[in-house]
Amino acid sequence: MNKLALLIPFLLSTVFVFSQEVEPTDIKPVSPWKLKGSTGVNLSQTSLTNWSAGGENSYAGNAYLNGSLEYKKDKWLWTNALILEYGLTHLESQGVQKTADKIDFTTQLGYKINDKWYYSAMADFKSQFYYGYNYPNKDNYISKFMAPGYSNISLGIEYKPNDNYSAYFSPIAGKLTFVTDDSLSNVGAFGVDPGDKFKAELGAYLKGKAQKDIMENVKLITDVSFFTAYDKSFGNVDVEWNVLINMKINKYLNANLNTTLKYDDDVKYVDKHNVSHGARVQFKEILGIGFAYNF
Repeated sequence: MNKLALLIPFLLSTVFVFSQEVEPTDIKPVSPWKLKGSTGVNLSQTSLTNWSAGGENSYAGNAYLNGSLEYKKDKWLWTNALILEYGLTHLESQGVQKTADKIDFTTQLGYKINDKWYYSAMADFKSQFYYGYNYPNKDNYISKFMAPGYSNISLGIEYKPNDNYSAYFSPIAGKLTFVTDDSLSNVGAFGVDPGDKFKAELGAYLKGKAQKDIMENVKLITDVSFFTAYDKSFGNVDVEWNVLINMKINKYLNANLNTTLKYDDDVKYVDKHNVSHGARVQFKEILGIGFAYNF
C-alpha cells in the first residue's frame, strides 16, 4: 500500500509534465542582414515598311541591376548599394550606338546617436563599362572605363527618420577624379590638368534619398547629391539627381522611367565637331518595358 501511495503521485506528475506545451527551443534568430533589389531587361523594336511619314527600322535593349545589402545590429548600420546598367540601340542607317552605361557603388557605415540621427562615413565609386563616343563620330572615343572614374569619401552626420527617407551632410568630403587613359588625360578631360590622370578636391557634400509608393504598384525612388570644393571655385556646385519610377505590371513584367540630371563645372561640353565649350547641364531619360525580377 505504501508503494502504491508513492507510485500514484509519481504517475500524476509525469502526466502533468507531458501534458504541458513544449516551448520551441530552435527559434531561428532574425538575421541582421537584408538583401533586396531588382534586375531585368527592357527591349524595344521599330519596323517600318513603305511608311510614308518616314523613319527607319531600329531596336534597342537595356539591362540593369539595382540592389542593396544592409547590416543592422545594435547601434550599427552598414548599407551597400550597387547600380549597374548597360544599353544599346541599333539604327538601320547608323549601326549600333551605346545609350546607357553605368557603374555606381556606394557603401555607408553609421553609428546610431538616437532614433533619427547617425554618425556616418560614406564612400562611393562611379564609372562605366565601355568606350563612349560623341555620335555620329565613331572614330574617336570620349570616355571609357576609369576615364572618367569618380570616388567620394566623406565623414558626416545622417538624418534617417525611417527606411524611406534620409539626408546626409559632410563638411569633410574628398572628391577624386580619375582619367586613366593617356589621350584623354593629355587634353585635360573631365577637369584634370593636361597630362595628369588624377585630381583630388576637398569640399562639402550633401546627399538626400527618398522612396515612396505613389500609387498601387507604382514606386518612386530618387536621390540627389551636391558637392562644392574648398578652393577658388567654392560655390560652383556639382549636382547629380537620379529618379526612378517603377511600374509593376505583373510578377515578371515591369515598366520604368529612369532619369539622370548632372552638372559638373569641370566637365566641358563637346559638340559634334569635337569642339569643347563650357560646362552644361546634362540630362538622360530612359523609358522601358521589359522583364524584371525582384529579390
